[in-house]
Amino acid sequence: MAKKKSIDKSVERRAYGLTILKAAHPRMRQLKKHHEPSIHGNKFWSSSYLLMDYLGYQGLPIGAQVLEAGCGWGLAGVFCAKQFGARVTGIDADEQVFPYLDLHAEVNGVEIQTRQARFEEMTAKELAGFDVLLAADVCFWDEMIDPLYCLIEKAVKAGVQQVILADPGRPPFVKVSERCIDKLGGQTKTWSVEGAVTASGNLMIIGSLPRKRK
Repeated sequence: MAKKKSIDKSVERRAYGLTILKAAHPRMRQLKKHHEPSIHGNKFWSSSYLLMDYLGYQGLPIGAQVLEAGCGWGLAGVFCAKQFGARVTGIDADEQVFPYLDLHAEVNGVEIQTRQARFEEMTAKELAGFDVLLAADVCFWDEMIDPLYCLIEKAVKAGVQQVILADPGRPPFVKVSERCIDKLGGQTKTWSVEGAVTASGNLMIIGSLPRKRK
């Protein structure tokens, strides 16, 4: 039986089957010398754990096409690729986050497509190619409410089967959720995780997927 590889907890952690590198990791420190994210992409935000936990509970069809919007380091997308064989694309307005995403994809043995784009730049034709739209910790300014809602509305109309947003419960997220519930049939859930990692907050969910699991 193969011996399980030990980890140095000072520079990395394990959660939801993923290896997540901390800022002190040598490869992360090297990246920081050359890539400095500017739109809150300088760290891993914990609402992604809420997405991972919920998706672990719900499941995804094998090979689902997943779009992670405002992906940052892309850990939710990496989880989908590793656990469900999903084909994942991450978009973010700040291209400086992609080296961090690429590194985490590498250490977790998956491939993630990336594209620099703001929410409002995604077209209905592009969105129609996805089954699931995910986003975590993306609604932290009031000026992001309209672009995020418009992205979600466009995705639903384009045939994206499920949209899931995760957030600690910031006021802009609440406003987006209320609009989605009123106009697009969304619902909110309180969600929390404890154990190797801890996170709590809210999920806004529109639609559903076949409950086929890996």
